[in-house]
Amino acid sequence: MSNVKTQMIDFPSNGGTTPGYLAQPDDASQHPGIVVIQEWWGLVPHIKDVAERFAREGFVALAPDLYHGQASTEPDEARKLAMGLDAARAVEEITAAARYLKSLATVSPRQIGTVGWCMGGGLSLSAAAHNGDICAAVAFYGRPLSASDTAKLHVPVLGLYGEEDQGIPPEAVRTFEQELQKNQIPHEIHIYPDAGHAFFNDTRPHIYKPEAAQDAWQKTLAWFRKYLG
Repeated sequence: MSNVKTQMIDFPSNGGTTPGYLAQPDDASQHPGIVVIQEWWGLVPHIKDVAERFAREGFVALAPDLYHGQASTEPDEARKLAMGLDAARAVEEITAAARYLKSLATVSPRQIGTVGWCMGGGLSLSAAAHNGDICAAVAFYGRPLSASDTAKLHVPVLGLYGEEDQGIPPEAVRTFEQELQKNQIPHEIHIYPDAGHAFFNDTRPHIYKPEAAQDAWQKTLAWFRKYLG
């Protein structure tokens, strides 16, 4: 599938609205829905591009703008934006995005997945732990949930991490995996050798790892096709 249609929208959230980037196949068929959750940079072109990739693969993808118009290319500024984000409000907005996708005539079955990177990976897990509208979650190098929040998960979880990630060491990922096993949550955890944080981001050539990124992408598509189909 190659033809997609895209637009910026505003969807109902928290008694107001949240902006988002909607990408979907340009056809008359119905498709599963996915909430695409930004890194700490914001709703930047890379995240829009990923949403379009999902649309080309047969999904309706909505990337909510959790910073409501703000974005950055500088790490220090991005860090400030991330630190200023109200995590509970962000989870509510992700929940609202999932609800909006379920309301669309182009989305069927009414099963929604979440996927995020870095900050968004952690939010993908948090939203899945607190939102009954989500049916599958994928986290690219997202901070693992606490044991208490992991126990609240009731959806299949795919975790994709880099062995060289300085912020999220493999030991923390393995502990998370043990908690998923303990709570009998369907899951797959992959730790890519020689890959660091943000290995999927092809706009940052110094950290992008093409082989790991491609493998993680195929695993993500397979995960959503299995659990949202």
